[in-house]
Amino acid sequence: MSLAPGTKLGPYEILSPIGAGGMGAVYKALDTRLNREVAIKIVSEQHMLRFAREARAIAALNHPHICALYDVGDSYLVMEYVEGSPLKGPVPVADAVRLATQIVEALEAAHAKGIIHRDLKPGNVLVTASGVKLLDFGLAKFAQLPEPAAGSTVTQTGVGTVLGTASYMSPEQAQGRPADSRSDVFSFGAVLYELLCGKRAFHEDTAIGTIAAVVHKEPSPLQAPPDLTRIITRCLSKAPCDRFQTMSDLKAALAGAAQGHEPTPSIAVLPFANLSPDKDNEYFSDGLTEEVISALSHISGLKVIARTSAFAFKGRHEDVRRIADTLGVTHVLEGSVRRSGNRIRVTTELINACDGSQQWSERYDRELEDVFAVQDEIAAAIATKLRMKLAPATRAHTPKLAAYEELLKARHYLGKWSPDAAAKGQECLKHAIALDPSFAVARCELAWFLFALVTENRITPTEAAGLMKTQAEEALATDPSLPEAHAVLGAVAVLDYNWTEAGRRFEFAMSCERIEPSVRGFYSLFYLAPMGRLQEAEEQIDRLLNEDPLNLFWGNIKGDYLWASGRAAEAEARQKQVLELDPNCWLPYGWLGAQYLAEGRIAEALEMLERAHSLAGWNPALAGWLAGVLYRTGNKARAQAIVEGFGDGAAFGAAAGLLAYYATVRDIDRAAYWFEKAIEQRDTRCPWIFPHMLGDAVPSSRYWPRLVKRMNLPEAASTSA
Repeated sequence: MSLAPGTKLGPYEILSPIGAGGMGAVYKALDTRLNREVAIKIVSEQHMLRFAREARAIAALNHPHICALYDVGDSYLVMEYVEGSPLKGPVPVADAVRLATQIVEALEAAHAKGIIHRDLKPGNVLVTASGVKLLDFGLAKFAQLPEPAAGSTVTQTGVGTVLGTASYMSPEQAQGRPADSRSDVFSFGAVLYELLCGKRAFHEDTAIGTIAAVVHKEPSPLQAPPDLTRIITRCLSKAPCDRFQTMSDLKAALAGAAQGHEPTPSIAVLPFANLSPDKDNEYFSDGLTEEVISALSHISGLKVIARTSAFAFKGRHEDVRRIADTLGVTHVLEGSVRRSGNRIRVTTELINACDGSQQWSERYDRELEDVFAVQDEIAAAIATKLRMKLAPATRAHTPKLAAYEELLKARHYLGKWSPDAAAKGQECLKHAIALDPSFAVARCELAWFLFALVTENRITPTEAAGLMKTQAEEALATDPSLPEAHAVLGAVAVLDYNWTEAGRRFEFAMSCERIEPSVRGFYSLFYLAPMGRLQEAEEQIDRLLNEDPLNLFWGNIKGDYLWASGRAAEAEARQKQVLELDPNCWLPYGWLGAQYLAEGRIAEALEMLERAHSLAGWNPALAGWLAGVLYRTGNKARAQAIVEGFGDGAAFGAAAGLLAYYATVRDIDRAAYWFEKAIEQRDTRCPWIFPHMLGDAVPSSRYWPRLVKRMNLPEAASTSA
């Protein structure tokens, strides 16, 4: 039913209609008390639940680029009356960036309140003399509220019709799956696309066809500056984990585009295809890829994506431009390797990520012994093409070919990280060293492998420390400035709680021009964090993730730091991002269990810890922690069975399990006792991870100063736990 001019709604007098939509009609009206023009939205009866939702959403927001709510009636909203016109493209690039930034700022404010818009489109953005105004929160979702039941008018407007506007909804909305703030990122990408070219990114003859395009197709190439093209492409990624993760990140990218910054030259080397007749030679093609990555890291000013993230795309056959957007690079190097006897053929192709064009390609037909020269030639050619400076190749030692092959086999096995493959990898490293005792890189990788086994309670620090030290010192005899070897000695010092020596070794490693991501990560987690320098530790992980954005382990550590610094919502989001990359990664489940337990979300904590334990049953700390939550939820028999499995606590790692159990059930005396035993066992999680993961039960107790002293930690570190 339409309202005629002059109709009264309380103190409001209808002046004229403005428009109508799916939820009702909007009118221009006069607030007779204040003599102020307002907009009144009349909501039809079937949309009253959405009406209440929109009222709550707008009332929670106060931002210059969001239409303000003045009053609420029985079936109407009274809002700020805005003189303006709906957003429409095409507009000049500078104007597009300015308007887009204002939209992002409005969404950033909404997301900060836990509100997801879910219906961002040009028609819901008014352009006024003072900038944009974001309208219509009728489909808004409060992130903390449960979704209405399927089939309710909040989730459907008709049979089989998903809420939202087809051309702008995210793939997850189109498929009826849960949508979070990254759904608004997708919709924003569609809006910015249209703002620049005047055409919709996704549009077919029917709504169903448009939804299918949103889910399965890519928009037509956009003629726009490279920075904006990259931003839009990333926003329109089908998978939420491939998009900008927050509006803050998106705003920063737009700021760079607004200033006309040339992107930092960057490259990802995708795993070279193995074209050899013998498919078992895959280790060789993978290894050559890693060596090219290493060679490219000597190009000054070039950001090189680390192996872990580059190899995440192995065998996926995705569009190169999509890969580049996910990894945030300007160039991609693809290649293949064919090995036959003592001959190799390596083909390479450098691709411009902006438009997918080939910038350079080459084929190398060489003897196998020339493989090191091929790596250097590829790096030199790319440096020339990108007009960058390549540091002279300075190998302290060129390994024997047989030893080099053993190293490549070791990396191949260790990348699988299963017990059998790890054992094979360790043997390959030992063979490499036996074949070439001066092979410093192989020695360092064996030392780091041993340290990894210690961190997972697979071997004791006593078993590992001497071997690690020997390997590092032998490596330094060949190459005295090798940063990885100094970092290994820093890790050995950590096992002995010798923080002075650890700091000296790690700081030397970090002063080198070229720093491996793993060295940066170990410096952050095993030195900076225990020293109480959490902000520095997080900065190092941010720098690492810039080079290795898809690394699951360090992505999890970033989440750990966020939680430790009091940013619980960001921490939870980060851990869920890691799980999107790999649902079988046990680390995020463990830390989410810790966070939920601390927040009193006991049922969710139990679910997370059950999942973590099922994936990492060998981890005693997880087992003890799960037992503690089981005890607190009434399953005392199962809890006791797990605890009995630790025996008298003498086995390496058992103390950690008993510590986790007693800390969780809040038996502080026993928790402190087992914490001290774990310290005696040199468990690498004692200085920082356990105090944060297991809550404040022990760190806030009278026992903590003594435990800190046992670990030789400085006072500043103890107060940060």
